[in-house]
Amino acid sequence: MNAASRIPRSAWVVALSAATLGVIYGYDGSNIAGAQLFFQDYFGLQGNDEAVETIVTATVYGELIGALAGGFIISRFGRKPTIVAVAFSYVAFCLASALAISPIMLGMSRFCLGLAIGVSLIAVPIFVAESVPARIRGATLVAYQVAAVVGIILGYLGALALSGLGDAINWRIMLGLAAVPAVLLIPALLRLPETPRYLVLKGRLEAARASLERSDPDADVDAELASMQAAISGERGGRIKEMLRKPYLRATVFVVGLGFFIQITGINATVAYGPRIFQAMGVTTTTQSILMATLVQCIALVAVLASMSVVDRWGRRPILLTGITIMVVSQLAMVVTFATQEGNTFSTAQVVLGFLGLAGINIGFVFGFGALVWVYSSESFPARLRGYGSSAMLGSDLLANIIIVQFFLTVLNTIGGAWSFGIFAILAVFAWIFVWRLAPETKGRELEEVQDYWENGGRWPAPEEKGSR
Repeated sequence: MNAASRIPRSAWVVALSAATLGVIYGYDGSNIAGAQLFFQDYFGLQGNDEAVETIVTATVYGELIGALAGGFIISRFGRKPTIVAVAFSYVAFCLASALAISPIMLGMSRFCLGLAIGVSLIAVPIFVAESVPARIRGATLVAYQVAAVVGIILGYLGALALSGLGDAINWRIMLGLAAVPAVLLIPALLRLPETPRYLVLKGRLEAARASLERSDPDADVDAELASMQAAISGERGGRIKEMLRKPYLRATVFVVGLGFFIQITGINATVAYGPRIFQAMGVTTTTQSILMATLVQCIALVAVLASMSVVDRWGRRPILLTGITIMVVSQLAMVVTFATQEGNTFSTAQVVLGFLGLAGINIGFVFGFGALVWVYSSESFPARLRGYGSSAMLGSDLLANIIIVQFFLTVLNTIGGAWSFGIFAILAVFAWIFVWRLAPETKGRELEEVQDYWENGGRWPAPEEKGSR
């Protein structure tokens, strides 16, 4: 292996740390799908879908606030300290959720956990993007989504394994287990360096040099530092209002719109309420519904691994557009499943079609949206605005997530599955058009080059144009 292709040891450590945080994020997204089947009985919430929706959505409300604050936090306190604090918070609030003695305490614990998750959704991709070489940045960021899917699978498997225990204990173990990987991760996080770009931004050049030598030993350190300094020294402000005027208004519209489409097309309805959707399709037992939701995520894992293997070769746009197309077709399969039911019964063929539809929705999502959200959220703005830009993108993402998770069960019971998934299909078509019109291709580009794209009116400058700047 030559120097140009050798992956630094520190990059592996950063990727593993990010992956562990991704596992926790994914686990929390699915374990509540299993836990809700049991804590609703424990707390006497049977038939009270609104209360269950609120507890499930409490984490997302926290995520929204955490994501909006995350840009300020990582800009003020640094990337590494923020991630370390997130890991400690995971431990505290996962255990608080497991020990909840009332629905209110459970909801508040999950809200606080959501705050930590929201900050991590900003801090982790930026930390990764600023800590690994450009040639592997896309794959490393997609690895975070791989880990999230693994976490989703583990959450469902945990619910499946613990479903035989009594309602007084099984959901508590499900919710508390997320603290374990966070405890194991903290020592590794404490040993990681701060990112060189953040250190340059703060004027700590010697520390930035040491960090860059550690994160990419094969890089031309002097040239990299000079490039970072040139980009940062030419930057003024670094305030949110700068995102609302040229040249970065276009970037802001793109990341906010992309973030909203990522969730409004319904992916978290299939994760947070996967077992409930299968029950709506006639699957009668809790074990069967959890098992089928688990199988859906196992299939999705294969898709996100495929995305990780090609993201730095195919490029961002082809992967996004392919993933959204798969989602549209799969959502239409769900429409057919529910539209052809007779009364409240489903044939075996309809259940199989519904399973394939849900699997396809998740495959399309993790291959496209799920893989690329972390890439675009960390690539689309210069260093001084990167945290704010990620907050804007994830804020719109989580706002749409709240709409979906808070009201999906109510909508499903009110207008039925055919109309519910038909709406998702229409929104996915709009998402495809949006991506086709606005998404830049950032494959192989340094972060400073992406800045040139937006400053050049949404097109890549020719070499002579860059040279004259």
